[in-house]
Amino acid sequence: MSASAASFVVQRNGQTANADDLAPLAFAGYAHFTAMQVRGGKVRGLDLHLERLRGASVELFGRVLPDDRVRSYLRAALEAGPADLSLLATVYSPAGEFTMAGADIEPEVLIRTGPAASGPKGPLALATVEYERVVPTVKHVGEVAKTYFLRHAVQQGFDDAAFVDRRGRLSEGTIWNLAFWDGTAVVWPKAEMLAGTTMGIVRRQLDRLGVPQRIQEVTPDDLPALAGAVVMNSWTPGVPVHRIGSVPLPEAPSFLDVLHRAYQAEPLVSL
Repeated sequence: MSASAASFVVQRNGQTANADDLAPLAFAGYAHFTAMQVRGGKVRGLDLHLERLRGASVELFGRVLPDDRVRSYLRAALEAGPADLSLLATVYSPAGEFTMAGADIEPEVLIRTGPAASGPKGPLALATVEYERVVPTVKHVGEVAKTYFLRHAVQQGFDDAAFVDRRGRLSEGTIWNLAFWDGTAVVWPKAEMLAGTTMGIVRRQLDRLGVPQRIQEVTPDDLPALAGAVVMNSWTPGVPVHRIGSVPLPEAPSFLDVLHRAYQAEPLVSL
């Protein structure tokens, strides 16, 4: 397909979705998803995306779809679009929510593509909010709190929000993972959270590059001793953060550079 003829799509199980397919989903909130950036028709961390979908399907539905079938649905969406795009793959049960689907009910896949994205440039200021996501290890839909706290943060003069758990530990952002810099090593917060695919890509490539990293509890009181902070998600491996709550954070260009180098070291793979 030529670039001029390519378009963005909404597909259900590899076929164009119609109103009858979408109507039940418009009023439901029991599903999980993964989001990825496609460049040149290829993606980074495909294994991590497939692993995420498998694990979340077991958690929510008690069964999984074969990777080959999921990949075929992803390919169908990519073949209909331009070489560079954003892709969102949502897995749901046709039995809907508020019900216990039987073992014979197989999950289905809804895929939406759209323009390629790279996230904000930053630096960002993050409000701190005491909040813990339900089933935090699953990237599930229907999370009103994330947008709610984002809106309140912006109303207070911040750009977004970071979550602090009941033990006082920083965990994650509304749609972001957090990462910190101590001047020589990358510090990942220890708390219950969603392990992002970009986070997984960066961590394994930092190992290959020989960059020190560790996981430790980080509280707002620990921030003054740190040398930098970023947020990351499927858009980008690092957007600088210059303030969390009332605590200013220094610019850390070397930190950003190492995160972006690690991400770029991950090969793009075909579906």
